[in-house]
Amino acid sequence: MMSDALRAVILGIVEGVTEFLPVSSTGHLLLAERFFDLGEGNFWKSFAVLIQLGAILAIVAIYFFKLWRVALGMFSNPDDRRFVIGLLVAFLPAAVIGAAAGGYIKAFLFNPWVVCFSLIVGGAILLWVDQLDLKPNQHDAMTFPLPMYLTIGFAQCLAMIPGVSRSGASIVAAMLLGADKRAAAEFSFFLAIPTMVGAFAYDLYKNRADMTADHAGIIAIGFAVSFVTAIIVVKTFLTYVTRHGFTLFAWWRVIVGTLGLVALAMGKYWRWGSNDAPSRRRRVGKANGSRECAPDDKLRVPTILHQYGIVMVGMAQSAPLPTLRIAFAGMTGP
Repeated sequence: MMSDALRAVILGIVEGVTEFLPVSSTGHLLLAERFFDLGEGNFWKSFAVLIQLGAILAIVAIYFFKLWRVALGMFSNPDDRRFVIGLLVAFLPAAVIGAAAGGYIKAFLFNPWVVCFSLIVGGAILLWVDQLDLKPNQHDAMTFPLPMYLTIGFAQCLAMIPGVSRSGASIVAAMLLGADKRAAAEFSFFLAIPTMVGAFAYDLYKNRADMTADHAGIIAIGFAVSFVTAIIVVKTFLTYVTRHGFTLFAWWRVIVGTLGLVALAMGKYWRWGSNDAPSRRRRVGKANGSRECAPDDKLRVPTILHQYGIVMVGMAQSAPLPTLRIAFAGMTGP
């Protein structure tokens, strides 16, 4: 059984690698939790949000002197003040829509099917944008026009759908509005700071009852791993995307999304007795009768989907010896 510390390390790496790439960190975390059993329950759902702060602090560390200069000059320097206002304008749509609809979004859209479809569609859009003959006229993320900041902010809201990618949506919007690739990527980094700090504070407050002192060490591990990983990724990403564009990340999305759909369609990692299953208990057919499957029985499932049900063939992990079982479920899909 995987330890909580190892789960924290793996999820921290996934967060640090994917937060600032246009591939959707939330989507990858959801798929990792789904297919590799990397944490269940309210704490681990909140953990995925809380460790994002580590990745955000990586941006603060990388751009510390530039951000410090803006902080000192925003009351006296018109350019610095204008950038701060632009950043807040871009953040505002996510703050309003997130507060109003965040619960509904998590309830209805946070599932692996939505993630996989979003990854594929987003990959296709990145491929399309990369092929356009764009003529950028904005080369500094700190000097975009205010209407451009607002439009990017609305585009970022699409990333509330898991799998879309916050950085991907803001980068694509900025490029279509005239920013070059580096400026578009840098502004997506800056916009992440208020957006993710707000999400962190909201989720921490909302789920404070699920947090205990015992969780502090696990959160610290994920936080530190995501921080270090994000620093490495951001520096590499800016250099790479300036020279080569987004094709690699587009195909990454398409491949991961397609593999995820195949795995879901095959019923891979069906969990017997889990909340995802249509029923807490299943009947296992036997030649001389039937018995009820224990809640902890799990089938690794090469499955045959049928119009009126599911036929599962697999090995029961809890059996003393490998035992072939065939189970009939009344509903399809994981």
